[in-house]
Amino acid sequence: MADALPKQDFETLSEFRYQLRRFLRFSEEAVQTCGVTPQQYLLMLHTQGFSGRTWATVGELAERLQIVPHGAAALVKRCQSLGLVQSQRSEEDRREMQVSLTEKGNEVLTQLAFLHREELKSADRRFRVPFEQE
Repeated sequence: MADALPKQDFETLSEFRYQLRRFLRFSEEAVQTCGVTPQQYLLMLHTQGFSGRTWATVGELAERLQIVPHGAAALVKRCQSLGLVQSQRSEEDRREMQVSLTEKGNEVLTQLAFLHREELKSADRRFRVPFEQE
């Protein structure tokens, strides 16, 4: 069995989870004001999360969202029906679908990313995990 943790570690973990939940609650409320769900926002965000390109594959999106690939594909379809993303087959691997933002998706994502960035800036002093180095 692992060594017992000091009380301070429980306090640190508790504070971190609290601040994380506060941020997630902020995010949930912010995305709803833009007419999208948290998962739709994250899918749009992750299309922009890879260096050197402005798209992501369905498999990459599934990994980033921590969902199964067919769940990511269904989410992509819902986002397509809202005009937020578009997809096309990869020229290198025809089995692979590349998902990118539409103009509407880019506008929604830009607005939400700005709000999230500002919230993280304001939470900078609170949102830390100050464990001692072991």
